[in-house]
Amino acid sequence: MSNKKIRILFLCTGNSCRSQMAEGWARTLKSASIEPYSAGVEKHGMNPYAITVMAEAGVDISGQHSKLLAELGDRAFDFVVTVCGHAHEQCPLFPGKTQVVHVGFDDPPTLAKACHTEEEKLAVYRKVRDQIKAFIETLPEKFVMGQ
Repeated sequence: MSNKKIRILFLCTGNSCRSQMAEGWARTLKSASIEPYSAGVEKHGMNPYAITVMAEAGVDISGQHSKLLAELGDRAFDFVVTVCGHAHEQCPLFPGKTQVVHVGFDDPPTLAKACHTEEEKLAVYRKVRDQIKAFIETLPEKFVMGQ
């Protein structure tokens, strides 16, 4: 494999939680092989619970910001990973050899609505954080070897 980093965009609805976690994990765990980005089909701002649970795991995403795909300019991506169903349905077409892959994760804000305590809410975010980490740990090999 060449030394060229694989450029991956993590796309979500609001770029506030799941895609931000994925970008943070990729930057922390796979910086030698992945150049990660995240964006949303909408812009919802950073989710404070996502920032908190990522910090607990030693990953600081507090400097990241919620952005639309258009804000990334005309960057070419090797892969676009949609991390929620809505983003997958709304995913624009990408030029060239960009491959779009859907890897859905539960939406922590939606699940947290049913929680009664802060600790229950944080547990929901931690579960999704850990699922995203497990997925990121399979990259880029998962894509290079074929899904």
